[in-house]
Amino acid sequence: MAARPIKTVSVVVSAIDEPLPGVKRFVLSDQDHWPLPPFTPGAHIDLHLGGGLVRTYSLCNAPSDRNRYVIAVKHEVAGRGGSAFVHERLDVGASIGVSLPRGGIRTTDTGMNVFIAGGIGVTPFISTICDLELRGQTNYVLHWSSAGAPSLVDMLGDAIAAGRVRLYDTRVESAPDMDAILNACDGNAKAYCCGPVRMLDVFERIVEGWPDARKHIERFTPPKPVEDTDAAPYTVVLARSGKEAIVEPNVGLVATLEALGADVSVSCGGGVCGACRTTWLEGPPIHRDRVLSPEERAQDVMVCVAGCAGSRLVLDL
Repeated sequence: MAARPIKTVSVVVSAIDEPLPGVKRFVLSDQDHWPLPPFTPGAHIDLHLGGGLVRTYSLCNAPSDRNRYVIAVKHEVAGRGGSAFVHERLDVGASIGVSLPRGGIRTTDTGMNVFIAGGIGVTPFISTICDLELRGQTNYVLHWSSAGAPSLVDMLGDAIAAGRVRLYDTRVESAPDMDAILNACDGNAKAYCCGPVRMLDVFERIVEGWPDARKHIERFTPPKPVEDTDAAPYTVVLARSGKEAIVEPNVGLVATLEALGADVSVSCGGGVCGACRTTWLEGPPIHRDRVLSPEERAQDVMVCVAGCAGSRLVLDL
């Protein structure tokens, strides 16, 4: 049997600052100053914070910067506890486990890259823009709205000075007119959006008819789960250990996997972050995520929202 792949690496918090009240920026480094695993522009990592608490954050430094991972976290008072833990309990010198970076943003070289961000949703685009600038590519524009001063402008100084970033303070002006921005795009442009749920919903409505290759959306707040009142019990099998159990509709797959001791990380719980991506061997699963492409679903499943269309779901666990 092949060795299990490494799922986390150990890092230390080497620096913390607060560029704006309520937003903290954390620099994560290898304790022995070795380069960290590579990542693509706009990739994200899971922070394993102890007690089963796992949260996903975008990396906002350039991929060429291999000596550190930089994340920025807004303190969400009404959140699920992750940002509160990070803001209140994560100090310089702390050692934590982080996942290998995954995901990312693939830009177009042949047309304009149009980034639309709301608040802290700018983080994956900062990484992407830093990469574009380092490669001498200026075929992009960022429309960035925030209720007050933006939080991470120091990371986009050159892009702002060059006029490739449009800032919107929604306390004194309207938010970006996404209809006008997106309808002005030609057939070679690619559009990206990350921000509050309402902004994402508007973006998805406007680009609904666009080819998938020309649109990209980043969601870290999961939509409300859809209850399947007709769901039937099925058997989940862990191929590596041989363990199996019946998944009852009122219990769900994640709780059943936890009871079996399966090594699965769950962060968002809503099929949007990708932390629980798992290879399936027999099914087929019912896919309810907002992340995987049809090609990826042919071999992987986001177990936090998955079901089974048959009587047996075999996972590579």
